[in-house]
Amino acid sequence: MTVIDIQQAKTELVKLIGQAVEGETIIISEAGRPVAKLTSLSPANTTRRFGSLAGQACVPDDFDSMGAPEIEAMFGM
Repeated sequence: MTVIDIQQAKTELVKLIGQAVEGETIIISEAGRPVAKLTSLSPANTTRRFGSLAGQACVPDDFDSMGAPEIEAMFGM
């Protein structure tokens, strides 16, 4: 977390926004007192891609019937 004076924040706003996008939190202070917090609207580097875990998981052939006897016993089927 970075604490920066409001006057310095005015001159470095573009740089501070870049830091916030990367996940850093910036506290803006005035006369030594915190007055604002600059953060990213979305978490950094959380882009989800379809199929990004391909080949990393194994689904058994009997997945749809796994635990069927136990489930039937619980629900009295």
